Amino acid sequence: MVKGLVKKYGDEAAVDGLDLTVKEGEIFGFLGPNGAGKTTTVRVISTLADFTEGEISIGGYDIRKDQKEAKKLMGVVQQHISLDKDLTVRENMMYRALTQKIPAEKRKERIDKLAEYIGLEEYMDRTIDSLSGGWKKRAAIVGSLLHEPKVLFLDEPTVGLDIQARRLIWDLIRKLNDKGTTIFLTSHYIEEIEALCGTVGIINKGKLIAHGSPSDLCNRVGSTAVEYHGPNHATQYKYFSSRNEANDFASSLDETHTVLIRNTSLEDCFVELTGRKVGDE
Repeated sequence: MVKGLVKKYGDEAAVDGLDLTVKEGEIFGFLGPNGAGKTTTVRVISTLADFTEGEISIGGYDIRKDQKEAKKLMGVVQQHISLDKDLTVRENMMYRALTQKIPAEKRKERIDKLAEYIGLEEYMDRTIDSLSGGWKKRAAIVGSLLHEPKVLFLDEPTVGLDIQARRLIWDLIRKLNDKGTTIFLTSHYIEEIEALCGTVGIINKGKLIAHGSPSDLCNRVGSTAVEYHGPNHATQYKYFSSRNEANDFASSLDETHTVLIRNTSLEDCFVELTGRKVGDE
């Protein structure tokens, strides 16, 4: 639960009065353009950065008053891999297990179990620097799960990965969620949010401007889109609550227009609400 969250850098608010609730056991998608406040929000909620105003609780624990208990419930995978590139995956995991104060008799068992679960067994004795981006990300996820968190924060987990690696990470996210882990996923990839998330929050300029299921958000704009362009080739969009209304509008355009009638997408919703494309600076 986040209430009235403000995070300022000098006089500028990177997060500005954010209210947010994520349900236990869901995959929550936090969508926004670059610089919208997604990463700052994750860093603050996961106790990696302080905040200016507001209240934050994880599993009922206030992160300022009960930070130690709150941190036990959280795992975090940041955009930039924080593993030691010169150590092997196993050595990195052992170091993480030590810092997380996992008892010595449980460390190896837990590392081996997670490596098998995520499919990392054959890579455990390779250095981080020798792995591809997708396998580095998997190793980082293993490190974040060693203390068995209830909530996993994934900040842009597939940025820079190819399509195949991205889909493998998607499968892993679903697998973790099926086992009961609550996932808080930030992304500016629309297709990632649509593929994974039951609930979506859209943030722009530090403010939460929309919240709901992907279909609910699309219906706010109109469930059916008409995409059309005329001789000047400038594409325009109009949204309607029914296919019949969309068909009527399309029929009113003359033959110089090229017309496509389709379901409204989450990207349509984002652009309509923010005036910006996903990924814009």
